[in-house]
Amino acid sequence: MEFKYNEKRPVYSQLVDVLRKEIKNNYQPNDKLLSEREIMRKYAVSRNTVREALSELENIGYIYRQRGKGTFVANMIDYTQKIGDEYSFTEQMKSMGRKPETQILEMYQQDADEYFSQKLKVPVGTCLIKLKRLRLADGQPIMIDRTYLPQAKFPNLSRDDLELKQRSLYAIFLEDYGEKVKVADERLSVGIISDEDAKLLNVASNTAGFLARRTTYNHKNEIIEYTISSARGDQFVYNIKYRH
Repeated sequence: MEFKYNEKRPVYSQLVDVLRKEIKNNYQPNDKLLSEREIMRKYAVSRNTVREALSELENIGYIYRQRGKGTFVANMIDYTQKIGDEYSFTEQMKSMGRKPETQILEMYQQDADEYFSQKLKVPVGTCLIKLKRLRLADGQPIMIDRTYLPQAKFPNLSRDDLELKQRSLYAIFLEDYGEKVKVADERLSVGIISDEDAKLLNVASNTAGFLARRTTYNHKNEIIEYTISSARGDQFVYNIKYRH
């Protein structure tokens, strides 16, 4: 079964959408997923495309892997808790006397499927901006962010805004679009960094790190950002402020 793809988006990203629908319609938590070879045959894609898609599904919490046993469907129950202040990598690194840097690995538009429709509270088919960013401090890779934004809120957002000018995303929200962050809901856990992210973060496979999912709201209680992050445990300090 060869699926048709849009040349404006990476093939692996579109395979993620296909597999996500397949999981939702035909699998239960802890069911074993098709092997890489079976997915290659079923969708007529390369092994590299399959591996990138599975890494993405692992990063957003749809699957988990057990070495020597295979890939399994994760339990997607969300136990998000509210944290009193939004997190800014750029501002925290500056406060620690370190030089923050952001490299844009991917930036493109995609339509919201049911998963992102639910996460961002927008209709299915809404145009989203996807950003995949490598965050560094003093040249050292620290964290990878996968961020999804409603394109209508940030119509002129460019790579230069994020990469060359080195402003935080929240500074751009406020200064360029008048979108003030009110609060962020965040889930933080310790887990195994995916193989794909481990290579980018320059750590060994099966390294433990911080895994976070953040939903950010503006002053109208509209969701303006959904971000999935993985970070090195030996380099990253997560600073949380609680308001009463």
